[in-house]
Amino acid sequence: MSDSPANPIQDLLVFGEYGDVNPSITDSTTYTFLSPEKMEAAFSTEMEGCFLYSRHWNPTNKCLAHALAEMEGTEAAQVTASGMSAIASTVLQLCRAGDEIVASRTIYGGTYALFRNFLPRLGIAVRFVDVNDAGAVASAMTDKTRVLYTESMSNPLLEVADVRALAAAAHARGAKLVVDNTFTPMILAPARLGADVVVHSLTKFINGTSDAIAGAICASKAFVAELTDVNAGACMLMGPVLDSLRAAGILKNLHSLHIRMRQHSRNALMLAEHLRGRGFRVHYPGLAGHPQHALLARDGNRAIGFGGMLALDVGDEARAKKLMTIMQEELVGYLAVSLGYFKTLFSAPGHSTSSEIPEAEQRAMGLSAGLIRFSVGLDEDMHRTLARVDRSLQRSGL
Repeated sequence: MSDSPANPIQDLLVFGEYGDVNPSITDSTTYTFLSPEKMEAAFSTEMEGCFLYSRHWNPTNKCLAHALAEMEGTEAAQVTASGMSAIASTVLQLCRAGDEIVASRTIYGGTYALFRNFLPRLGIAVRFVDVNDAGAVASAMTDKTRVLYTESMSNPLLEVADVRALAAAAHARGAKLVVDNTFTPMILAPARLGADVVVHSLTKFINGTSDAIAGAICASKAFVAELTDVNAGACMLMGPVLDSLRAAGILKNLHSLHIRMRQHSRNALMLAEHLRGRGFRVHYPGLAGHPQHALLARDGNRAIGFGGMLALDVGDEARAKKLMTIMQEELVGYLAVSLGYFKTLFSAPGHSTSSEIPEAEQRAMGLSAGLIRFSVGLDEDMHRTLARVDRSLQRSGL
């Protein structure tokens, strides 16, 4: 990328009410008006800079949303109470009964459950395909398809989506391309590659401290206005409101995201190369043998790297469980779900974050019972960490 996503964040100056360098936290649910006429106008139309009730907007959330839109290169953004609420609000705004969604078969388990189990109850059909198979995508889409949905880097197999190609496929059918960019903030900017809507779990890398649940929807001004419309907006009417105190904390952490992502990527590449050198099967797009290595090198921000996530296949469930237990004992990191924390986190996705996906479908997509997903931390001395990994492998008999 010629223009790093970090640049607009670096240039963003948002002053607090009294000139403070951090925006003031607006801890208020409701706002006063100087006249009944202005209150009436606020309910009937979007009034920039006018706040009426914090389920709709508040100044702190607006500051965070503006910064995220700058990062993703979209006109606007909306912040929500979780990544799942961002995904659900987006698809429910775009789809109604009788519509269809074509989705990547390799996605976060919660998203899979929403698409497979919940949306059909509302009359919205979902087809799951390999989004890296252009023919399969084209065959799955129909005149009823309203959304083509993918993750920029899939959870947990770390397949990289060709956003340019998927955008072309979606737009040829009059559908919207929605991309979950949770794994690759600052690395990929899907909107710049043609995506219509970019969603995030801010809980992960963007916040980076595992102390807040939050989500975001980055899109056009028109779409964000639809989401917040008092009569028909999914965010307004379902109420996934992000607390302003959390929004303020996430905004502070956002300014260091490029530094953190660079270190996550550096450490993940070192671990991936080390494990591959030991003869293990490793999924990491920074490795030259990864199927989409060239794609991410082309579309991604090389100055940041290839991301902080990797997956190690140790063959079977028993070996995975034993190794993870020992790695926690050896202080490699925590046996825990989630990602983006400053310490390394690892889990077996088949029985945790992807457990909503039936075992037969896990096998079909290549998700082994022996797969361990790593969110690689910010360790300064990665050589010490690699030595701890080696001890863990030796103790577990691998």
